[in-house]
Amino acid sequence: MRRIKLGILQTNHDKSVEVGDAFPDDAHRFRDLFDLQDERFTYRIYMTIGGEVPQDLDEQDAYMITGSPLSVLDQHVFTDALLDFIRRCDAAKKPLLGACFGHQAIALALGGTVERSSQGYNVGVEDTRFHETKDWMVPPRGSLRLYVFHEDHVTHLPEGCTLLGSSENCKIASFAKGDHIITTQAHPEFTYDFMACLLRFTEGKMPAFATQKAWDSLALEQDGSVFGAWATNFFKKALSDAR
Repeated sequence: MRRIKLGILQTNHDKSVEVGDAFPDDAHRFRDLFDLQDERFTYRIYMTIGGEVPQDLDEQDAYMITGSPLSVLDQHVFTDALLDFIRRCDAAKKPLLGACFGHQAIALALGGTVERSSQGYNVGVEDTRFHETKDWMVPPRGSLRLYVFHEDHVTHLPEGCTLLGSSENCKIASFAKGDHIITTQAHPEFTYDFMACLLRFTEGKMPAFATQKAWDSLALEQDGSVFGAWATNFFKKALSDAR
Protein backbone atom coordinates (compact mmCIF):
# COMPACT_ATOMS: atom_id res chain seq x y z
CA MET A 1 0.00 0.00 0.00
CA ARG A 2 1.34 3.44 -0.94
CA ARG A 3 2.31 5.62 1.97
CA ILE A 4 0.41 8.87 2.54
CA LYS A 5 2.51 11.87 1.49
CA LEU A 6 2.35 14.38 4.35
CA GLY A 7 3.60 17.93 3.89
CA ILE A 8 4.70 19.58 7.16
CA LEU A 9 4.75 23.38 7.14
CA GLN A 10 7.35 24.40 9.72
CA THR A 11 6.67 27.83 11.21
CA ASN A 12 9.51 27.79 13.71
CA HIS A 13 13.29 27.68 13.48
CA ASP A 14 14.79 27.77 16.98
CA LYS A 15 18.40 28.95 16.85
CA SER A 16 19.00 28.91 20.60
CA VAL A 17 21.84 26.82 22.01
CA GLU A 18 19.74 25.75 24.98
CA VAL A 19 16.72 24.45 23.02
CA GLY A 20 17.24 24.57 19.26
CA ASP A 21 20.66 22.94 19.31
CA ALA A 22 19.65 20.34 21.90
CA PHE A 23 16.50 18.87 20.31
CA PRO A 24 15.07 18.06 16.87
CA ASP A 25 12.99 20.80 15.23
CA ASP A 26 9.20 20.94 15.18
CA ALA A 27 8.78 19.01 11.95
CA HIS A 28 10.99 16.17 13.16
CA ARG A 29 9.13 15.99 16.47
CA PHE A 30 5.91 15.42 14.52
CA ARG A 31 7.66 12.84 12.35
CA ASP A 32 8.71 11.01 15.52
CA LEU A 33 5.12 11.16 16.80
CA PHE A 34 3.59 9.80 13.60
CA ASP A 35 6.28 7.17 13.17
CA LEU A 36 4.98 5.49 16.34
CA GLN A 37 2.01 4.35 14.24
CA ASP A 38 1.93 1.09 12.27
CA GLU A 39 1.32 2.98 9.03
CA ARG A 40 4.08 5.50 8.39
CA PHE A 41 3.99 8.54 6.11
CA THR A 42 6.32 9.90 3.46
CA TYR A 43 7.32 13.39 4.56
CA ARG A 44 8.14 16.67 2.87
CA ILE A 45 9.17 19.58 5.09
CA TYR A 46 8.32 23.10 3.93
CA MET A 47 10.35 25.82 5.68
CA THR A 48 7.39 28.16 5.94
CA ILE A 49 9.29 30.22 8.52
CA GLY A 50 11.38 31.37 5.54
CA GLY A 51 8.41 31.88 3.22
CA GLU A 52 8.11 28.42 1.65
CA VAL A 53 4.59 27.09 1.13
CA PRO A 54 3.32 24.48 -1.35
CA GLN A 55 2.37 26.07 -4.66
CA ASP A 56 0.41 23.07 -5.92
CA LEU A 57 -1.83 21.41 -3.32
CA ASP A 58 -1.38 18.08 -5.09
CA GLU A 59 2.33 18.05 -4.22
CA GLN A 60 1.26 16.10 -1.12
CA ASP A 61 -1.78 14.07 -0.06
CA ALA A 62 -2.29 15.99 3.18
CA TYR A 63 -0.71 18.79 5.18
CA MET A 64 -0.10 20.01 8.71
CA ILE A 65 1.08 23.31 10.20
CA THR A 66 3.37 23.24 13.23
CA GLY A 67 3.53 25.37 16.34
CA SER A 68 5.80 28.37 16.78
CA PRO A 69 6.86 30.87 19.49
CA LEU A 70 5.81 33.58 17.02
CA SER A 71 2.40 35.20 17.32
CA VAL A 72 -0.18 34.90 14.54
CA LEU A 73 -1.24 38.41 15.54
CA ASP A 74 2.02 39.79 14.12
CA GLN A 75 2.85 40.16 10.44
CA HIS A 76 5.63 37.78 9.35
CA VAL A 77 7.35 37.27 6.02
CA PHE A 78 5.22 34.16 5.48
CA THR A 79 1.87 35.34 6.91
CA ASP A 80 0.02 36.22 3.70
CA ALA A 81 1.24 33.12 1.84
CA LEU A 82 0.33 30.83 4.75
CA LEU A 83 -3.18 32.24 5.18
CA ASP A 84 -3.74 31.95 1.43
CA PHE A 85 -2.51 28.34 1.53
CA ILE A 86 -4.99 27.51 4.31
CA ARG A 87 -7.86 29.01 2.33
CA ARG A 88 -6.84 27.01 -0.76
CA CYS A 89 -6.78 23.82 1.32
CA ASP A 90 -10.24 24.60 2.65
CA ALA A 91 -11.66 25.32 -0.80
CA ALA A 92 -10.18 22.09 -2.19
CA LYS A 93 -11.11 20.11 0.95
CA LYS A 94 -7.48 19.08 1.29
CA PRO A 95 -6.82 17.27 4.60
CA LEU A 96 -5.16 19.76 6.97
CA LEU A 97 -4.08 19.61 10.61
CA GLY A 98 -2.99 22.62 12.66
CA ALA A 99 -1.22 22.51 16.04
CA CYS A 100 -0.81 25.54 18.34
CA PHE A 101 0.32 28.30 15.93
CA GLY A 102 -1.19 26.21 13.13
CA HIS A 103 -4.49 25.95 15.03
CA GLN A 104 -4.61 29.72 15.41
CA ALA A 105 -3.51 30.41 11.83
CA ILE A 106 -6.30 28.21 10.45
CA ALA A 107 -8.86 30.02 12.61
CA LEU A 108 -7.57 33.41 11.45
CA ALA A 109 -7.42 32.44 7.77
CA LEU A 110 -11.00 31.18 7.76
CA GLY A 111 -12.48 34.24 9.46
CA GLY A 112 -12.19 33.42 13.15
CA THR A 113 -10.70 35.57 15.92
CA VAL A 114 -7.41 35.13 17.76
CA GLU A 115 -6.53 37.28 20.79
CA ARG A 116 -3.86 37.57 23.43
CA SER A 117 -5.09 35.85 26.59
CA SER A 118 -5.81 38.15 29.53
CA GLN A 119 -4.61 35.32 31.79
CA GLY A 120 -1.13 35.35 30.27
CA TYR A 121 0.76 32.19 29.36
CA ASN A 122 -0.96 28.81 29.58
CA VAL A 123 1.85 26.32 30.12
CA GLY A 124 2.13 22.73 31.31
CA VAL A 125 0.01 19.60 30.95
CA GLU A 126 -3.70 20.23 30.49
CA ASP A 127 -6.80 18.14 29.73
CA THR A 128 -8.65 18.77 26.49
CA ARG A 129 -12.22 17.53 26.96
CA PHE A 130 -13.94 16.56 23.72
CA HIS A 131 -17.56 17.54 23.17
CA GLU A 132 -18.25 15.13 20.33
CA THR A 133 -16.79 11.90 19.04
CA LYS A 134 -15.48 11.57 15.49
CA ASP A 135 -14.97 8.17 13.92
CA TRP A 136 -11.22 8.85 13.61
CA MET A 137 -10.95 9.19 17.41
CA VAL A 138 -9.60 5.68 17.89
CA PRO A 139 -8.72 4.61 20.51
CA PRO A 140 -11.84 6.31 21.93
CA ARG A 141 -11.18 8.81 24.71
CA GLY A 142 -13.36 11.53 26.20
CA SER A 143 -10.34 13.69 26.98
CA LEU A 144 -6.64 13.87 26.26
CA ARG A 145 -3.97 15.19 28.60
CA LEU A 146 -1.51 17.15 26.45
CA TYR A 147 1.37 19.61 26.72
CA VAL A 148 0.40 23.25 26.15
CA PHE A 149 2.53 26.38 25.77
CA HIS A 150 0.73 29.46 24.44
CA GLU A 151 -0.29 33.03 25.17
CA ASP A 152 -2.60 33.70 22.20
CA HIS A 153 -5.84 31.75 21.81
CA VAL A 154 -8.80 31.40 19.47
CA THR A 155 -11.79 33.28 20.86
CA HIS A 156 -14.33 32.95 18.02
CA LEU A 157 -14.66 30.06 15.59
CA PRO A 158 -14.79 30.67 11.84
CA GLU A 159 -18.15 30.18 10.17
CA GLY A 160 -18.79 26.54 9.31
CA CYS A 161 -16.41 25.19 11.96
CA THR A 162 -17.42 23.09 14.95
CA LEU A 163 -15.93 23.03 18.43
CA LEU A 164 -14.30 19.69 19.20
CA GLY A 165 -12.59 20.24 22.53
CA SER A 166 -12.07 22.65 25.42
CA SER A 167 -9.62 22.86 28.29
CA GLU A 168 -9.68 24.65 31.62
CA ASN A 169 -7.80 27.66 30.29
CA CYS A 170 -8.70 27.49 26.60
CA LYS A 171 -12.37 27.31 25.56
CA ILE A 172 -11.54 26.61 21.91
CA ALA A 173 -8.76 24.07 22.30
CA SER A 174 -9.71 22.02 19.22
CA PHE A 175 -12.04 22.50 16.27
CA ALA A 176 -12.90 20.99 12.92
CA LYS A 177 -14.32 22.03 9.57
CA GLY A 178 -16.16 19.37 7.63
CA ASP A 179 -14.12 16.20 7.33
CA HIS A 180 -10.98 17.91 6.01
CA ILE A 181 -9.67 20.19 8.79
CA ILE A 182 -8.85 19.47 12.43
CA THR A 183 -6.83 21.49 14.94
CA THR A 184 -5.41 21.40 18.44
CA GLN A 185 -4.05 24.21 20.58
CA ALA A 186 -1.86 21.64 22.33
CA HIS A 187 1.52 20.14 21.49
CA PRO A 188 1.07 16.36 21.15
CA GLU A 189 4.56 16.17 19.65
CA PHE A 190 6.31 17.42 22.81
CA THR A 191 8.25 15.04 25.04
CA TYR A 192 8.85 15.48 28.76
CA ASP A 193 12.54 16.28 28.23
CA PHE A 194 11.78 18.91 25.59
CA MET A 195 9.00 20.51 27.66
CA ALA A 196 11.21 20.65 30.75
CA CYS A 197 14.04 22.23 28.75
CA LEU A 198 11.68 24.76 27.21
CA LEU A 199 10.24 25.64 30.60
CA ARG A 200 13.70 26.16 32.11
CA PHE A 201 14.64 28.37 29.16
CA THR A 202 11.53 30.57 29.39
CA GLU A 203 10.49 30.53 33.06
CA GLY A 204 12.00 33.97 33.71
CA LYS A 205 9.51 35.45 31.24
CA MET A 206 6.49 34.20 33.19
CA PRO A 207 5.13 34.97 36.67
CA ALA A 208 6.50 32.69 39.40
CA PHE A 209 3.06 31.19 40.15
CA ALA A 210 2.56 30.24 36.49
CA THR A 211 5.99 28.66 36.35
CA GLN A 212 5.38 26.61 39.50
CA LYS A 213 1.97 25.47 38.24
CA ALA A 214 3.57 24.38 34.98
CA TRP A 215 6.34 22.43 36.74
CA ASP A 216 3.80 20.72 39.01
CA SER A 217 1.73 19.63 36.02
CA LEU A 218 4.70 17.92 34.36
CA ALA A 219 4.32 15.08 36.87
CA LEU A 220 1.16 14.05 34.99
CA GLU A 221 1.24 11.51 32.18
CA GLN A 222 0.31 12.92 28.76
CA ASP A 223 -1.49 11.45 25.76
CA GLY A 224 0.43 12.77 22.76
CA SER A 225 0.73 9.31 21.24
CA VAL A 226 -3.08 8.91 21.33
CA PHE A 227 -3.49 12.18 19.45
CA GLY A 228 -0.88 10.91 16.98
CA ALA A 229 -3.09 7.88 16.34
CA TRP A 230 -6.15 10.12 15.95
CA ALA A 231 -4.36 12.35 13.44
CA THR A 232 -3.20 9.34 11.45
CA ASN A 233 -6.77 8.01 11.38
CA PHE A 234 -8.04 11.45 10.36
CA PHE A 235 -5.69 11.68 7.38
CA LYS A 236 -6.51 8.15 6.25
CA LYS A 237 -10.28 8.67 6.49
CA ALA A 238 -10.22 12.10 4.83
CA LEU A 239 -8.26 10.73 1.90
CA SER A 240 -10.46 7.63 1.65
CA ASP A 241 -13.63 9.75 1.62
CA ALA A 242 -12.18 11.99 -1.08
CA ARG A 243 -11.67 9.09 -3.50
